Amino acid sequence: MENQMPNQFPEHEHSKVLVSSLSEVERVAFYKKTYSHVAGGVLVFILFEWLLLQSETVVEFMLSMTEGYKWLLMLGGFMLATNYAESMAMRTNDKSKQYLAYGIYIFFEALIFVPIIFIAAYYMDSGAEILNQAAIVTLALFTGLSAAVLLTKKDFSFLKTGLTIGFFIAMGLIVAGTLFGFNLGLWFSVGMCLLAGGSILYQTSNMVSKYGVEDYIPAALGLFASLMLLFWYVLRIFMSRD
Repeated sequence: MENQMPNQFPEHEHSKVLVSSLSEVERVAFYKKTYSHVAGGVLVFILFEWLLLQSETVVEFMLSMTEGYKWLLMLGGFMLATNYAESMAMRTNDKSKQYLAYGIYIFFEALIFVPIIFIAAYYMDSGAEILNQAAIVTLALFTGLSAAVLLTKKDFSFLKTGLTIGFFIAMGLIVAGTLFGFNLGLWFSVGMCLLAGGSILYQTSNMVSKYGVEDYIPAALGLFASLMLLFWYVLRIFMSRD
C-alpha cells in the first residue's frame, strides 16, 4: 500500500459531457451516484477482507511477503494489478467492464491489507478498538475534505504537480527503507496522510473538471483509492501508539 498512487490523472479517449457543464441538480445526482459507489466499494472491501482472513493459507502467504525484498515484489504486483483496473475503467463506457475493473481493484486492496489488518486484530492489545478508531477517523477526514471541495467549489487541480512529486519521493523512501532495513517511522505516516488528503481534494475536484456524466464508476474508484491510502496510514499511526 505504501507505494499506491491513486488514479489521480484520469484521461478519457472518448468524447464525453463533462460534469462541469451540467445543471446543479444534475451535478448533485452525479455526486450521489459516485459516493454511493464509494460506499459500496467500502462494503465490498470489508467482505473481501473478511473472506481473505478466513484463509490461513492466504494470511500466511501475505505475512511472508512482508519480509524484505518480497514486499517490494508484492507492491510491484499490486501496482500492476491496480493500474490495469484503473485503466480498464477509464478506457470503456461499458458499465459491466467498469464494475469488473472496480471489483478487481477492491480485491487487490483487500489482499494488500491482509497483513496489517491481521496484525492489528490479532497481535495488538485492543486490536478491534484500534481498527474501529482508525476507520472512524479516516471516514471523518474523507467526508470533511470532500465536503470542503463540494461546498466551496474550489478547484484543486493545482495540487497535481505536488502530489506527483510527493508520491515519487515516498516511493523512493519506501524502496530505500525496504532494501536497507530502516523504519520510516511515525512522521512518514503523517506525511503520507497529508498526501492522501491532498489526493482526496484533487480527486473530488476532478469530479467536476475531468469526469463525464457517465463516469461515476471511475470517479468512485479514484476516490476509493485515496480513501484506502488514507486508511492505511491512519491505521499505522494508531498501531504505532499501542
